[in-house]
Amino acid sequence: MSDCGCEKARRDLEEYLRNEVCKTEHADIREHLESCPACRDEALVSRTLTEVVARACRESAPEELRDQVLARLREAQEAAHA
Repeated sequence: MSDCGCEKARRDLEEYLRNEVCKTEHADIREHLESCPACRDEALVSRTLTEVVARACRESAPEELRDQVLARLREAQEAAHA
């Protein structure tokens, strides 16, 4: 039984989404995703998750929370050196 391309597409999906595969592989995976709804859905989930994580990483903590965390870190460092 031959694989319809799903195994390769899923194995290389993360690299494909980050444009880290060669042009030939990129074209093969893109073509597979266009013809396979299950793999296309998996790619959409991966892409969405990556975008959400990237967006969350750009957000910063409220200044009050940041100040509290830094104060606790300073206290812990002072206690460790005492």
